Amino acid sequence: MLGIINRTIENKTVDIMLRLYKTMVRPHVEYCVSVWSPGYKKDKVLVEKIQKRFTKMIPGMKGCDYPSRLRRLGLWSLEERRNRADLILLYKMINGLAAPAFDEFFEVSGEKRTRGHSKKLVKNWCRLEVRKQFFSERVVSIWNSLSEDTVSAGSVNVFKTRLQREFECKMDLFRD
Repeated sequence: MLGIINRTIENKTVDIMLRLYKTMVRPHVEYCVSVWSPGYKKDKVLVEKIQKRFTKMIPGMKGCDYPSRLRRLGLWSLEERRNRADLILLYKMINGLAAPAFDEFFEVSGEKRTRGHSKKLVKNWCRLEVRKQFFSERVVSIWNSLSEDTVSAGSVNVFKTRLQREFECKMDLFRD
């Protein structure tokens, strides 16, 4: 898809290129991301190369490093988007808005500590490395690091807005 965009589009303004990327490329990369998410660093790098290649296609961006290109374009890294999608799905599961039953995958922590929020989840011990990459394991640490204000949001849109605010405050929140 990137090759088609690069060959066929002559007027490569930022607005046109972002629209094409968001409608033609990113859906392929992010399809079923909560079920399949790369666990190994080499796989994450391969997937991220797609967005790196795209950001270099925009005129005036080739000389910048990848993080500054993302900031200038207003994009998140694909790893951050995958983790955000995981958190949104978990929020929907906790609040009964998604099909998989929350109780089948997660256990709410019974500890009442002074730090954190009231919806903390139990992080299970994993013997196998591959098990750590399952949705029910990889999302727990990030979920437990969120604030009470965010996890107690009244709707999915409010949750997304508060998640965005937390991301802006804690830049490495959505990084593995």
